[in-house]
Amino acid sequence: MGESAPAIAMLGFFACLLGGGWMIVSRRDVKRGVLLLVMAAVLLGNVLIWTL
Repeated sequence: MGESAPAIAMLGFFACLLGGGWMIVSRRDVKRGVLLLVMAAVLLGNVLIWTL
């Protein structure tokens, strides 16, 4: 499980990145789109820390 955690987190990163970008571009819910982008950045930071 320990080796697969960064891979699963990266899948979540890309999902949040695409979902947040789509929400912002389509003007559906800009606030939640920005929050998804922030969550994507946090996931990316976690993966970078785990792989060091």
